[in-house]
Amino acid sequence: MTSKSSLKRQNRTVDTGVQLAQKRNRVAPGLESRLGVALRLEANRRRFEDSILLESSGDWISVNYFQRELWKGASSGGGWLSASAPTASGKTFLLLQWLLDHLHTTETRVAVYMAPTRALVSEIELSLKTICRSDAEIEISSLPLTEVYISATGVGKKAIFVFTQERLHLLANLLEENVKVDLLVIDEAHKIGDNQRGVILEDAIERIARVNPSMKVIFISPSTQNPGELLEDAPESATKSSIDSDMPTVLQNVILAEQAPRKPKDWNLDLVRGDTHIRLGTLKLENKPAGLKKRLAFIAAAAGGRGGTLVYCNGAAEAEDVALLISQLEGDQKIDDQELLDLADLARKGVHRNYQLAPLVERGVAFHYGNMPSLIRTEIERLFRIGKIRFLACTSTLIEGVNLSCRTIVVRGPRKGRGHPMEPHDFWNLAGRAGRWGNEFQGNIICIDPRDEKAWPIGVPKRSRYPIKRETDAVLASPDKLAEYLESRNVETLSDLQQGEEFEQVGAYLLSTYIRLGSLSKATFAKRHSEEVLQKLEKSLQNISELISITQETLIRHPGVSAVGLQRLLESFRKYEGNVENLLLAPSESVDAYDRYITVMRGINENVYPVFLPDGLIPLHALIVVEWLRGFSLSTIIRRRIEYHQRNNKAFKLPVLIRDTMAIVEETARFKAPKYISAYVDVLRIFLAEIERGDLIDEDFDVGVALEFGVSSKTLLSLMELGLSRMSAVALYEKIARDDLDRDGCLLWINEHAPNFAGMDVQRG
Repeated sequence: MTSKSSLKRQNRTVDTGVQLAQKRNRVAPGLESRLGVALRLEANRRRFEDSILLESSGDWISVNYFQRELWKGASSGGGWLSASAPTASGKTFLLLQWLLDHLHTTETRVAVYMAPTRALVSEIELSLKTICRSDAEIEISSLPLTEVYISATGVGKKAIFVFTQERLHLLANLLEENVKVDLLVIDEAHKIGDNQRGVILEDAIERIARVNPSMKVIFISPSTQNPGELLEDAPESATKSSIDSDMPTVLQNVILAEQAPRKPKDWNLDLVRGDTHIRLGTLKLENKPAGLKKRLAFIAAAAGGRGGTLVYCNGAAEAEDVALLISQLEGDQKIDDQELLDLADLARKGVHRNYQLAPLVERGVAFHYGNMPSLIRTEIERLFRIGKIRFLACTSTLIEGVNLSCRTIVVRGPRKGRGHPMEPHDFWNLAGRAGRWGNEFQGNIICIDPRDEKAWPIGVPKRSRYPIKRETDAVLASPDKLAEYLESRNVETLSDLQQGEEFEQVGAYLLSTYIRLGSLSKATFAKRHSEEVLQKLEKSLQNISELISITQETLIRHPGVSAVGLQRLLESFRKYEGNVENLLLAPSESVDAYDRYITVMRGINENVYPVFLPDGLIPLHALIVVEWLRGFSLSTIIRRRIEYHQRNNKAFKLPVLIRDTMAIVEETARFKAPKYISAYVDVLRIFLAEIERGDLIDEDFDVGVALEFGVSSKTLLSLMELGLSRMSAVALYEKIARDDLDRDGCLLWINEHAPNFAGMDVQRG
């Protein structure tokens, strides 16, 4: 029997369903005029109930049951709120509308929207700017710069900053903890349980909450088992509430695809309904799918002919290969569409003239993975949404929160990370992309070879929710191993450390917390762990902390970096007998920059933590970091690597070289290097102050910000502040002589030289 509340939730999707049906010509326009008086009154009543008034504009938006509850909960004063609902339920859309309306109609001045990946940061920033259009009252920025913060929070201004957790820490570092935040939104909040970056997220929330105790906090996550868990660390004075929905807003069909006996080109399709299977028919392939990649490609091409088809691949290389196979099944004719041709041209200029993406998008096929340049990735997503890219081979980037829906997902043996079978909750987060509320009536998830135990160790997963567990709590569940790691952390050779990276991250967090508070029992997480566990860890931490002279302020600035490693680095500086200037970083434009970065990276490996590995590749990593800082475009960095291989007669495969270079830029230049090199610089500052050589400190250069955005000049950063992608900013910077222009200076230069852009070979967008 269906409950009244269930019926009510179902009814609240009717209006949107009618609108979609009319858009698809399934229902003739003017449906309401054909209703009787009673039904028309009922329709109006339901439309009123299922709509929300934007007080700032007077517009009404249609909502579903969960969205209505989320709006109500978010609008109910201060406090901490945790909201959980299935993927595709419209969480992000509703929250962005609420966020802008809230800033317009309340005293809230500064909001931070925190997302786990740069890809999602770019998407959220673009969405907010699209909704705002020319609204001059609210500044929207993803740059953690003091100038942006001061400008955005000036008289009459309000601001929304869209950050990763690392960027929030960068801004707090630059402002020396004086970060005024009225509202903090954490999207994909279940990521607080991720290895390494989960600790940084937890630390960022705690850090901002300490400075802003009355701040309103909203957590958003996909279907989770325990959304209230995220509220455990709220201040005692804060009200706490959670909103939990498990009702999908579109019908999602799980379809099993198995080869018919003795017929490799015939694949039986069965619809899963509870514990039963309903035969839908047989899919006829034009070619025999020899190999696993061909199974993915051929079945996707045959089943997803209408377009809107995502093909999940286990890695970037597989995504490229599968997309290439699909493109051949789509025919040899290029699609005569200027936007696809422009994207192909962008791929050739922004990556390499032979980058495999270019000829694929000309046929309406693409691949998508996290290390791609954001401008290219964003354009792929946009063209897929509007149907010009019909097939998209993607990796686990889509599980990281990118809001990309589709008609059909094709998947076989999904993995997350290197070789790890996908957990049921991750699978259903991915499956939630099939069909999105307001865009589709239903979505299909085609699972290939469901009986293959290697591909599906536990079978095709049944619908499941995320269990939220902080990374710190997960590691603290093994207190003996953690205590052993802490006590052995100061080994003579760091490569001898036995435990994984998660012990390093959590150990650094605990030690920093202990030094700041004097006891773990005063920490926000203490109530979730027994006194016995806390005492065991405190005993280890007390012994270690007695050896630490690094200041609390320095430790707070570098979450996830061990105080033991920083102290060891300081001691190495004190023992250094050479010219102290050799310890400094050189400006990226300096001829000795490359050698200095090699020295710094090796010093970090030997004293802080072995992060730049293997040691033999440090010269390559240092070179790419320096080129990234110099503002070289990705295409230039790739070209220079190719030329190096050619000069030295070294064999290489172009697709592999391109992917490897992208990975070094993203994983080393933009993550590991900012995290550890900025810590190196801060410890060096302490040492230089000790020996009264503060004159060597460059106060105007923040290496963390420079590496995050791949710039070392004020002009480049100012161009990005104006909204240009790094790729576009680098192209324009090549024409600008001065390296010290601020935002206004860049605008003056653009206005002065815009009439001659064609003569300078600058394309106006």
